[in-house]
Amino acid sequence: MLRTLDEPRRTFVRESHAMANTAVDVKETPTAYQFVADLPGLSREEVKVQLENGNTLVISGERHRETKTGEASGDKYHRIERSTGKFMRRFTLPDNAELDKIGAQCKDGVLTVTVPKMPPKEPEKPKVVDVQIS
Repeated sequence: MLRTLDEPRRTFVRESHAMANTAVDVKETPTAYQFVADLPGLSREEVKVQLENGNTLVISGERHRETKTGEASGDKYHRIERSTGKFMRRFTLPDNAELDKIGAQCKDGVLTVTVPKMPPKEPEKPKVVDVQIS
């Protein structure tokens, strides 16, 4: 079947609306848990890191489609492959997470959330009871 140049919309344009498949690596070090997500092109305002229900880490955001400045002048997209839309990932943190010391940093489109671990508790020493002899 022969296709003309007037038919590219049907074959090329396929918008991806949801960023639901935003991949997150979870790494445990001796002192912390790290969550690393690739979020290229997102600004600080478009990414949220929150703690919900006491111990649930939520990473969310929204990528908007670029403004259509070219389309206003007659340009047309033939293919749109970069995902747009909202994303959200939830992680239940373990009991040894220091929830008040969570930090987040975004550099070169990579978000790193660091959750420090509480130091391990010292094992309790057995209490010695004096035996009274009468």
